[in-house]
Amino acid sequence: MPGLPADVTRRLYATPPDRFVAARDAAVAQARQAGDPRAAREIGKLRRPTVAAWLVNLLAIRRPELVADLAQLADSLRAAQRDLRGDTLRELSAQRRAVVAALVAEVRRLAAAEPAAPPPGKLPLGEVEATLNAALADTEVAERIGAGRLLRASHYAGFGEVPRPQLRLVTGSEEASGVPDRATGRADARRARDERAARAERAKQRRTAARELEKARTDLDRAERDLAAADTAERDGAATLDRIETELAELERRRALAEQELSRARLARRGGERAVTAARRRAGEVQGVWEALDAEEGDAESGDDRAD
Repeated sequence: MPGLPADVTRRLYATPPDRFVAARDAAVAQARQAGDPRAAREIGKLRRPTVAAWLVNLLAIRRPELVADLAQLADSLRAAQRDLRGDTLRELSAQRRAVVAALVAEVRRLAAAEPAAPPPGKLPLGEVEATLNAALADTEVAERIGAGRLLRASHYAGFGEVPRPQLRLVTGSEEASGVPDRATGRADARRARDERAARAERAKQRRTAARELEKARTDLDRAERDLAAADTAERDGAATLDRIETELAELERRRALAEQELSRARLARRGGERAVTAARRRAGEVQGVWEALDAEEGDAESGDDRAD
């Protein structure tokens, strides 16, 4: 689209649909502030994609090499169909299923990395798969996917872009009359039977794959719920451990203070004991002196009495 910056388009169509309008309006305002009214008008014309289309756009924008491989596989499939190369077509069809399954898995991974993406259980991966299959059959769908500008999911009832021609061997005498050769009719009948058998086998494989895919999605949802519960339990356990460690640190601090107080008290007690011992010794000494003085005074008084 002329006047529309490619980086703006990629950024908008990589934005989850519920944020697309706000992001588009912000881009319009930014273009106007930059003095580019033409770009602002073109950006304003962009339409919000569905969730399935956004997932396919995300694949095209984040992993363009995978979308290019899908387009190359589509070319090979169409060539094999036009040339009626049955063996090659069956081999490519098996490859198609594997490639589409791998792309759907990559879409799931890309969505998981987007903060605003819907939860895994609500992703329309079936529509994504149908759109990728449609791209293998419809070049217009493939081009829209490659541009990363898909607005809605696509579906394709059959497979193959070019109808299979009805071929017959024409001899010189039949060229004018237009009567088909019997051998050609039998070959066509065999080919039709083979094609019906191949379609039945593909349908059977698809049903089996659908059941396995549904089981895998159920197992994945269960595992994700278990992981979320384990993550919550881990966070709660870590918070409890942090709280206990904080309490232990506080108790250790109080214990150290108590040990300091006890050490000072013991020093004070020993000092008091030494002071008491010294005081007792001093008191004993003074008591002895006092008693000696008292005895001398008594003797003196007795002598005075005798003299009288």
